[in-house]
Amino acid sequence: MNIKTLDTRKTYLITGAAGFIGYYLSKKLLEKRCKVIGLDNVNDYYDVNLKYRRLELLEDYKDFTFVKTDISDKGAINNIFKEYKPNIVVNLAAQAGVRYSLENPDAYIQSNIVGFHNILEACRFNSVDHLLYASSSSVYGSNKKVPFEEVDMVDSPVSLYAATKKSNELMAHTYSHLYDIPATGLRFFTVYGPLGRPDMAYFSFTEKYFSGESIKIYNNGDFNHDLYRDFTYIDDIVEGIERLLNNPPISKTGVKHEVFNIGNSNPEKLMTFIETLENCLSKSVGRETIFEKSFESIKPGDVPATYASTKKLERVIAFKPKTSIEKGLQAFTDWYVEYYNKI
Repeated sequence: MNIKTLDTRKTYLITGAAGFIGYYLSKKLLEKRCKVIGLDNVNDYYDVNLKYRRLELLEDYKDFTFVKTDISDKGAINNIFKEYKPNIVVNLAAQAGVRYSLENPDAYIQSNIVGFHNILEACRFNSVDHLLYASSSSVYGSNKKVPFEEVDMVDSPVSLYAATKKSNELMAHTYSHLYDIPATGLRFFTVYGPLGRPDMAYFSFTEKYFSGESIKIYNNGDFNHDLYRDFTYIDDIVEGIERLLNNPPISKTGVKHEVFNIGNSNPEKLMTFIETLENCLSKSVGRETIFEKSFESIKPGDVPATYASTKKLERVIAFKPKTSIEKGLQAFTDWYVEYYNKI
């Protein structure tokens, strides 16, 4: 297995650099003295103070350049490619969230479809060594077969968000076929950790505990048919991406496009996850922590289970996520309590 290590001589363009995964990936590359161009529109989908905090931490590195713009601005994207001439592009900018796509579908079309098209066009006219982009486990919809494998049919999305991510995969495949762009899609499975996204369950549950609110659990109160999620710690995600950066697809068919699951391959029951979060928060604050819970029916667009097969990723880059849910959630609750001064 010939896996190329990170090339520190190249310029890396990371869109969504003020986002959760974008921040950690940028930080990892900067620590290894890579030149990173970070792009983000710093929208208010969630607390912008958290985004600005991530950027503050990145701006301490001399090899980091930040450009505030939106990937849906084609002229701006073209200018960035011409000025900085990135060798490797990681498109993590997107409108995230399944439930929010029911409220504001326009945002998903503008960012996830129009914006991604602009990135593809820029890669078409400015030669790049590799384009990596964020897809999602949501593309599997309500597939019953588990674990989810990359060869499974994903033609029945149950949310607009999932539909845009499936569209990204199709668009990337087409551009790779037509213009010989090496491209890799990453189907992320519930990424979590410190400095994470407040719209994610583990973060919002913690917020609600400190505000004295009950947490809503969308499993119909049926513990025999609990929801399962394949939670993946942020450090594992970044390690996987780093190993892929300088290993673009080489296809015998001539289409240099691959899609990978990047998950933990160890799904947890939602209720077990909540109990673990309670235990970790108890340790962080030094007192017993029990969430007040209310149970509701599953929401449109949600799926009962996510479960990644990571065999393909292991075969290509010899890596499998390894952080336990206990260790990962403890890191999150310790950070949360310190960051928001909850002791």
